[in-house]
Amino acid sequence: MQCKIQNIQNIYKMKTKNIILAAMAFWAATSQAKVSMPSIFTDGMVLQQESTVALWGTTDRDNATLKIQTSWNKKTYKVTADGNGNWRAQISTPSYGGPYTIDINDGDRTTISDVLIGEVWICSGQSNMEMQIKGRKHGDFTDGALDEMMLPANTNIRMFSAAITMKGEPQKDCRGAWASASCETVGDFSATGYFFAKKLHEMTGMPIGMVHLTCGGSRIEAWMSPDGIAPFKGDTLVRNASILYNGMVAPFEGYGVKGMIWYQGEANVDAPELYARLFPAFVADWRKHWLNSSMPIYYAQIAPFNYNKNQQSAYLRDVQRRSLDVIPNSGMACLLDIGSSYTIHPKDKRPVGNRLAMLALERTYGMKFDASCPLYKNMEVKGDTIEVEFSHAGFGLTTHGAPLSDFEMKGDDQEWHVARARFNRDHDRIILVCPEVKTPRGVRYGFKNDVRGSLFNALGLPASSFIVEL
Repeated sequence: MQCKIQNIQNIYKMKTKNIILAAMAFWAATSQAKVSMPSIFTDGMVLQQESTVALWGTTDRDNATLKIQTSWNKKTYKVTADGNGNWRAQISTPSYGGPYTIDINDGDRTTISDVLIGEVWICSGQSNMEMQIKGRKHGDFTDGALDEMMLPANTNIRMFSAAITMKGEPQKDCRGAWASASCETVGDFSATGYFFAKKLHEMTGMPIGMVHLTCGGSRIEAWMSPDGIAPFKGDTLVRNASILYNGMVAPFEGYGVKGMIWYQGEANVDAPELYARLFPAFVADWRKHWLNSSMPIYYAQIAPFNYNKNQQSAYLRDVQRRSLDVIPNSGMACLLDIGSSYTIHPKDKRPVGNRLAMLALERTYGMKFDASCPLYKNMEVKGDTIEVEFSHAGFGLTTHGAPLSDFEMKGDDQEWHVARARFNRDHDRIILVCPEVKTPRGVRYGFKNDVRGSLFNALGLPASSFIVEL
């Protein structure tokens, strides 16, 4: 009996000891600080090369000192969290390369692996930027999707895609993940963003990271910060202000980037003149929050489509054209040749990405070619004739053998009439006459919702539509 009691006591002591040891282990584990970072700071990320970039996050221990070590230079950075556990560090990046690791230690080590150093660009906008390589539901598809999905994996092209998130207040994080291009992943990439990244990588040899922030059907005011949209809040046409900025941009603002590409405007065709004020304010807003007043922005002019709204989309395209004069360090890719009558989502996204990439390669990376589409420069009235001059005509304007069309003139009757058009001798001007117009009062080109441009430069870039009235 005594032995039995003794055995029971021994078992009780062992259980008690195990419970105490387990409790102590639990206490030790939970007493250690734990680093948490926004979803963009994960394995496979791309950091902007030759720069000072920000890392930030939280620790569950207030006023903790964190040590951050970067494998490319073995340097250790120390940063102290504030009273709420928030911390932010600035680290230096080398010339492009990798993969590398980043260790973050606040008592508990966190390692970010497979980090590339390269060129990082934001791609943002509405459904035409959102449209994936594999296309969209309901019959919208992209040309060449299968070819791209069957290419060998390319770990030097990576995309971070943020989940569509609408919020009334700025958020600290948003669901998202990095993926490198492969047959399993590339179909989910933004087609325009992917073709942009692919061309940049081909031409520079550097890793390219795309931060993909898009939402179909979104208005530009949804992408502006609360302070950026504040001056426009009194306008009745402003809707859904800041809801996408709060949910998808605020969590990542300040992430080190080279620049941004933008494809949006279809949702704002109801108010082109308001867009004329919003678009420059939007660019200034993002540049302010990225602490980069000259951050380059290259944007796509919306493609032709039958909007059934008179000619509002043509006016918005003209607002985008005119924005080049008021937004420094910007460029516009004209899409007047790839629109579609049956869908607002043109299927050929390769030229969109390539034309945006050409602008970046010329203006940001210094390559020696003129990447701009032909743009209206000025007009000269000579009696009943108008001569229209274009900039960025290159070796001369051309129709590639097709008729020169889609020019109109306005006279004293304030009506628009189809004009007869021909090239001047040097092919950098268009000469226009119209039997119904004796005293020209205005000229326009390609000024319809649904139109296919007939005028190109020698590089095959279509001239932008425009309207000018005297």
